[in-house]
Amino acid sequence: MLRILDRYIFREIASTWLGVTLVLLMILLTNQFARVLGDVAKGKLPKDAALDVIGLSAVQYLTILVPIGLFLSIMLALGRLYRDSEMPAMMACRVGPSGVYRPLALLTVPLVLGVGWLAIDLGPRALVAIDRIGAEARREADLTSIEPGRFTVFGPDQAVVYGERITPEGFMENVFLQRIVDGDKVEVVVAERGEQVDSDDPDIRLLVLHNGRRYEGVPGTPQFRVVEFAEHGIPYRLPSLDPPDPRPRAMLVGNLLRSADPELRAELQWRLSVPLSTIILAIFAVPLSRSQPRAGRYGRLAIGLLVFIIYFNLLSAAKAWVEKGEIDPGLGLWWVHALFLLLALGLLAVQNSMHRRLLS
Repeated sequence: MLRILDRYIFREIASTWLGVTLVLLMILLTNQFARVLGDVAKGKLPKDAALDVIGLSAVQYLTILVPIGLFLSIMLALGRLYRDSEMPAMMACRVGPSGVYRPLALLTVPLVLGVGWLAIDLGPRALVAIDRIGAEARREADLTSIEPGRFTVFGPDQAVVYGERITPEGFMENVFLQRIVDGDKVEVVVAERGEQVDSDDPDIRLLVLHNGRRYEGVPGTPQFRVVEFAEHGIPYRLPSLDPPDPRPRAMLVGNLLRSADPELRAELQWRLSVPLSTIILAIFAVPLSRSQPRAGRYGRLAIGLLVFIIYFNLLSAAKAWVEKGEIDPGLGLWWVHALFLLLALGLLAVQNSMHRRLLS
């Protein structure tokens, strides 16, 4: 059964965590919203997929925001209790630094389980969904996505297309097109009008140009061929919806477990590090938040942020070392967690020893 003090500490930390996490999430989603709107305006994303991309991005952000949000909320909440002399009063009632972990566990355990699910399974699935939305948008791109009066890279062949204007019916007028064919051969086409036409193959589309001229040859040589045409169709293959080689960040955990590739093993350890680091940061935050009554509220917070930055930078460095084969995957990222766990437990032991001496 929870004591009154346990419920009070839990309520302080939980409300602070909710506020900190929501504020950080809103900041990141605001930046993401601006980027998504830019992609929609350029035709890289369909309008009805904008909210889906933002929601899936929120899943990605939470894998980092939950650990840092919990860490900062513990430091802010306990720092306020120290500053207002409430924590010394609790210690007089035999609630030492280690006694704070009882109510803290009620918040930490579900958060660790949730962020573990996000990092290991749901986050990679969200990345796959975002990639698929982008592939679908590129697959459905048509001439209306080209901005009139500007040179635009169009299609998977990276052809450069220019159109003076786009009619409401989807025709492009006064067309210029340049693309590389057969390695070093350049093809330049100018035409009065252009349109897109579907072919019998659902993976191939035709760019049909009308009343124009085609120049074909190798730059720097005099061998050029000039062809005039009334209608000229240029086929191009649409992007695949299923990339053959997904990024390690987007791979399912089952594939990572079966692989001996150092890069994939580093990715698996990184995902497991997210819930593990959440636990270690929660342990570290309790002794780190200790301050003198009426001390500045954000003095210890700066130290906490420095600890967090060093911790995650070391994890990132260890991940890169495993990927390059400079560290044995058996050691991997675990030495970083062990180091910070020992530091947290050592600091907590020192403060518990001081608390016992004060009570004796």
